[in-house]
Amino acid sequence: MRLDKFLADNSLYSRAQIKRLMHREEVTVNGEVVKDPGFKVTDTDEVMLEGEAMRAVGLRYFMLHKPKGYVCSTDDPEHSSVLALLDDKERFGLHMAGRLDLDTTGLVLLTDDGQWSHRVTSPKHDCAKRYRVWLDDPLIDDAEQRFAEGVQLRGERHLTKPAILERVSETEVLLTISEGKYHQVKRMFAALDNKVVDLHREAIGPLELDASLGEGEYRPLTAEEVALLG
Repeated sequence: MRLDKFLADNSLYSRAQIKRLMHREEVTVNGEVVKDPGFKVTDTDEVMLEGEAMRAVGLRYFMLHKPKGYVCSTDDPEHSSVLALLDDKERFGLHMAGRLDLDTTGLVLLTDDGQWSHRVTSPKHDCAKRYRVWLDDPLIDDAEQRFAEGVQLRGERHLTKPAILERVSETEVLLTISEGKYHQVKRMFAALDNKVVDLHREAIGPLELDASLGEGEYRPLTAEEVALLG
């Protein structure tokens, strides 16, 4: 692996910051100063950054209870990323395995395992997501059938994939979908001339949001939970 990538993946520094540290001779490999960011390192090399031994962090998996007002992105200049809810020492190298809108709450998965997150998010794997939805108006009588058959979203050429709709009350439902089009849940109910007023993701595949996590709280996934989506 390239030295600059190894250090960026296993520290709080960006690759640009790593390069500046290398220029200042703050990086050594097996006791020798290295200034070349592309220098190749292996698992057996002793890498030091600012006098501290660096070791590769193992693959990590977290579930987070996302509150409103946070984005599942790292490049939004107006809103804080969900990564800001994690401790400094844990957030580096992580990315979101699927996203939620700014005003949507619920389960977000964070990992540094690219293959695992691809299995979670790829349309080919049909990983179902369950949402609890609160609506502005009472649900129409044939909503379950229309969602099961697929609905036509504005601006889309094809119907949505079949979805499972369960009524909780006239204005509260559970919706399970297996795709992730832009603002899909809101657009599906808009196709029924209704409006989503609140949206909360409860589950991704068989993995449910831990009920003990308050908004903004997170915890590592267990090995069994990782395997559920692996």
